[in-house]
Amino acid sequence: MAQRVIDTNNRFIERPRSFCSLGGALLTVTALPETVPILHAAMGCGGSIYWNQYGSTGYLGAGYCGGLAVPSSNIQEKDIIFGGLDRLEEQVKSTIELMEGKLYIILTGCTADIIGDDVQSVVRQYRNEGISIFGAETGGFHGDGYKGYDIVLSVLVQEFIERQKVKKKNKVNLLGVVPGQDAFWRGNLLKIRELLEKLGLEVNSFFTEHDTLDGIRNAGNAELTIVVSEFYAHNTAETLKEIHHIPYMINPFPIGPTATEAFLKKVAETLEIPSDTVKQLIETETKHYFRYVERVADAYNDLDWQRYAVVVGDVNYAPAITKFLADDLGWLPELMVVTNDIDENQKQKINNVIETLTSQYPTTIVYETDPTEIKTHFWKIVPRKTDRLFHDDFSPAFVIGSHLEREFAIDIGAGHLTVSYPVGNRIVLNRGYAGYDGSLSLIEDLLTVIAAQR
Repeated sequence: MAQRVIDTNNRFIERPRSFCSLGGALLTVTALPETVPILHAAMGCGGSIYWNQYGSTGYLGAGYCGGLAVPSSNIQEKDIIFGGLDRLEEQVKSTIELMEGKLYIILTGCTADIIGDDVQSVVRQYRNEGISIFGAETGGFHGDGYKGYDIVLSVLVQEFIERQKVKKKNKVNLLGVVPGQDAFWRGNLLKIRELLEKLGLEVNSFFTEHDTLDGIRNAGNAELTIVVSEFYAHNTAETLKEIHHIPYMINPFPIGPTATEAFLKKVAETLEIPSDTVKQLIETETKHYFRYVERVADAYNDLDWQRYAVVVGDVNYAPAITKFLADDLGWLPELMVVTNDIDENQKQKINNVIETLTSQYPTTIVYETDPTEIKTHFWKIVPRKTDRLFHDDFSPAFVIGSHLEREFAIDIGAGHLTVSYPVGNRIVLNRGYAGYDGSLSLIEDLLTVIAAQR
């Protein structure tokens, strides 16, 4: 039951919270198994993306053929004037000779897209020679990193995934968790995948260690595409439907027992899985969840670890964490700030998530792309107190967002945990916050911050 929605009309973006579309595309390709990216972009694009990746995604490493080792045409002024296809052909040839991969994907930067280099002519040349290679127009002006993710996957759906008329029962594709833009992408995918497998499903999740190129190539025989995002990968899901005749369902990113139970029920209903099967899984996972939560229940109550909260994040994390805090952890999320530049329909979907909180906690929603303005919005809903004898502060408080909110948290005397991009003050390996187990990790991380400040 959110009281207010504040829309700032996205005046400008300072310290952006995402890569450009080329950056998002590059992280997506390097996350695919046995796939080598080839940049057709200006000198410096690959390096700039890597240093952003290094300090903003939980120190995600380069991997094979990533980071500063990404093959790039490094087109310069003369290529912009006369065209850069010769340089691209040279780079593709040397990459295939030197870089071992089963799939090569050319990603274009702004300059290549602006001058209109016919990348597909180079792609056709090498595909005629039996090389598995594709091209995607991913110049930074096309959008943010989430857009780059969608572009790459849509190209795979159109040109790489085989068309199969016969669908395999209980096989699904999992979309909506964006590598790199979500620093916890690997852990989140694994946790959602494990839950779906416990429902008896075969899952193609594209980016985990359990996924293979052959598995991705055969994604066309899935019975359903599951998108765990109200915003990301919708174009890919629609393309899968149009080309491969695979229907899709969209669900908010699930964190915690309340949201995950609703997610599993929706999947089971869509696939007509017996109700007893999903009921038993929910009961087992819920019992497992509370077996661990009860270990900290005494400290939570005796030491008063309930907190007022400000949540700042993208369209996946902000509503998911706000819902978890209000409906499961018993915290009081006063302000939720969504940092994506999204349309009115998407905003309404997010509003609906908050308006239907089980707890009915009155959370104020703000749509703001400028991180410097978050403090301004906060003081509008929590006026500064001048008479401390008769007024309570916004305390005890906690700020959950990116590392950009750390200074804001210090200013209001709140605890702080970084969960959304950019993540520059945490090391992320296989941690994830999705599902039942993921929310246990989130509880650990939140309460550890509080305990460390005692």
